Amino acid sequence: MMVASKGTLRSELGAAVAGGGSPLAVADRLCLACVALMDVDGAAVSLIDGGSTRGTFGSSGELSRRLDEFQFTFGEGPCLDAVAGRHPVLVDDLRGTGGRRWPVFAGKALEAGICAVFALPIAVASISVGALDLFRADAGPLTADGLGGALWAAELAALPLFDLMTAPDLDAQRYTESMDGWDQLASLQRVEVYQATGMLIGHLNVDGAEALVRLRAYAFAHGQTASEVARAIVERRIVLTTDEEWQRPGGRNEEAT
Repeated sequence: MMVASKGTLRSELGAAVAGGGSPLAVADRLCLACVALMDVDGAAVSLIDGGSTRGTFGSSGELSRRLDEFQFTFGEGPCLDAVAGRHPVLVDDLRGTGGRRWPVFAGKALEAGICAVFALPIAVASISVGALDLFRADAGPLTADGLGGALWAAELAALPLFDLMTAPDLDAQRYTESMDGWDQLASLQRVEVYQATGMLIGHLNVDGAEALVRLRAYAFAHGQTASEVARAIVERRIVLTTDEEWQRPGGRNEEAT
């Protein structure tokens, strides 16, 4: 696929964020525009805080959303490094340095058919709050125009994020659960993960960090994402009964790691 010209990239990406709608809809449109205009197969916008992804703010499709979820589950990946270092992280072949840098994430991405990843930090008021991740099935670097478009898209991605963060209905003193902005923010927070972590804290008498480690370990061992495991815990389809075992109610026990 050819990369659009510099002028087309700027105008079409700009149009994607100027079309109105909710911040999440705008972010999705921007990701879809990245796929249509650049030589990439997927795109996602990650919201990041405290060195961990807080949710997928926008995506071009389910695969991109799942790749972002892998970075949360395993605590490693290009979007986290891009935000931590405040500079683009460009890996044109995960079978090389990417595999050494993020062994678990790279392995899962390669299994999903993704060979190249490009992550660009998103800043709001000079603070890195997220990253634009671009994914491609074929190995190889972005062209000069493609990189320029990616940098421009990352700048534009700050606009819907800023709109969501500054929405008046996110004021904790005034929100109601029916308000659109609050619902959108809550949807990013991986609510099931925090609910499941709280349940594990109570069951195991451990702190939150240890509970999250155990949840992620189970996800890793069973080829699932943290959100999938958390949902099973919240729905009581999986219960951690001892330090060593997870139990499926009515079924056999499984090793936790």
